[in-house]
Amino acid sequence: MTLEVQDLLAGRLSAAERVWSAAAPVLLMLGYFAVAALVYFARQLLRGPFRDEEMDARGDGGFTGRGLRHFFAWTMRPFWIVLARVRFPPNVITSLALALSLGAGVGVAAGRFALGGWLFVAAGFLDYLDGRVARSTGQTSAGGAALDSILDRYVESALIVGLAWYYRHDWVLAACLLALTGSLLVPYVRARGESLGVKMKDVGFMQRPERMLVLGAGTALSPIVEVLLAPADPSPPHRLAIAALVILAVTSHVTALQRLSGLIQLLEGKRSRSEAARPLKSLVANGVATAIDATAAATLVYALSSDPRAATALGSLAGAVVSFTLSRIWAFEAQDSAAGPQLARYSFASLSTAALNTGGVALFAILNVPFPIAWALTRIVVFSTWSYPLQRDFVFARGVVHGEPPIASRP
Repeated sequence: MTLEVQDLLAGRLSAAERVWSAAAPVLLMLGYFAVAALVYFARQLLRGPFRDEEMDARGDGGFTGRGLRHFFAWTMRPFWIVLARVRFPPNVITSLALALSLGAGVGVAAGRFALGGWLFVAAGFLDYLDGRVARSTGQTSAGGAALDSILDRYVESALIVGLAWYYRHDWVLAACLLALTGSLLVPYVRARGESLGVKMKDVGFMQRPERMLVLGAGTALSPIVEVLLAPADPSPPHRLAIAALVILAVTSHVTALQRLSGLIQLLEGKRSRSEAARPLKSLVANGVATAIDATAAATLVYALSSDPRAATALGSLAGAVVSFTLSRIWAFEAQDSAAGPQLARYSFASLSTAALNTGGVALFAILNVPFPIAWALTRIVVFSTWSYPLQRDFVFARGVVHGEPPIASRP
């Protein structure tokens, strides 16, 4: 093995070589797509718009847009048509994508971000080709579909696992774990819906092509940023890859929740406009109550020199009264039910919510998370998983009187 190859594998590259290894593949792709765009534009003028049925079936999810999807499908046609004519086995394409993604994970774990990122992008292209080849040659089967779906999860996870290893001593590990769980949840929600007989289109902002593009390109191009910012650093943080991970961690979970919301609506029927607005109205009601709580307590302590303990208690009481009133009359529109039982249930909800908030902040303190961040994250989690569902389905649910079930669930 030559010294140059050893340096390449070990990552001992000059700044120019690091930039070139990251930029060369994207320059080749940009050149190909630029020429293709000119030909595509001429074709549009001569023969009209190009339509791809499979891209139309995806729906309006993602940020690429229908026009760009049709263009991408058109540019990939020469590759899958050639493979289809020679009847290339689609399962081999799928397994090659897995091999490339495993190489991508090993590459980034060793610090070779350009190599790992572009291998991951190449695996994404193969992931597009295998299905097209299978459908165009009649080689589709239940076994092949299962293999493709399961290996896709390995392909998508491999690079994130490699990044998790690279960042195992850093806070970025948390972003890796969130990105990994979010990327797995997005297809799971769809698969679960289809197992229940619900046909779901690609709902959500961060679909699989977008996830692979953001993470792959962000990882592959990160060495260029590091050469500009810290050329002498032997173990650079790879800021662009971190940004891609954070974006993926947030948007993949948002997409999963979008799909979950859509699935529930399809299974249980479309909600009315009033019902759809309840989460936001409840959040506003609780926010107003919290502001009144803090204002009342501060006024009693600093303006009237009251005892802080008494001021805290009175402020909490004022906030609870406001929250109960706004929730009953405005957020849930439940004023037609008896106020006494509602108040008793609300007292339980408030005390349990306070206990959960206190415990959540304490847990974050163990991890040395700054208090403002711990306070905000805890309240978001407790509100979405406990406080709001409890108020919606128990405290202010119509028909919950003296232990009776809600009207909707009565026989």
